Amino acid sequence: MKPLSMKPLYHAVLAALVAGCAAQAPQPGTVVAADRFSQLVVPGRTTRAELLAAFGPTRSVNFDSGYQAWLYAAPAGGGRSEELVLLLDRDGIVRKMRRRPPYPTDPQR
Repeated sequence: MKPLSMKPLYHAVLAALVAGCAAQAPQPGTVVAADRFSQLVVPGRTTRAELLAAFGPTRSVNFDSGYQAWLYAAPAGGGRSEELVLLLDRDGIVRKMRRRPPYPTDPQR
C-alpha cells in the first residue's frame, strides 16, 4: 500500500486559510517581518517551539494525522499583507513553507 501524499491536503488547507483570512486583518501576534521569517524558518529543521519563541502563536488548522498548518502575515506595503503558510508534521517540525504575495484584489488593511 502506497503512503498517502500530503500535497493535496496541503493545497486544500492553503486554499482554506487564504480564503478565510483574505478579508480579515491579521490577529495580534501573527504579523512578522518577511526577512526575519526567511532567516529563521528552515523546512526540515525549525520546530514548533522555535516558531512560538520567535513569532508567537498564530492561526492554525489541526489534522487528525497530527499535522498542522500555521498562518502568519508579513507587511507587503500599500496596506496589504503577504501570507506565510507553514506545514508542521506530527513531531512539530516545519516540513513545508509557502509565501503568497498580496494579489491586487486583496483588501487593504
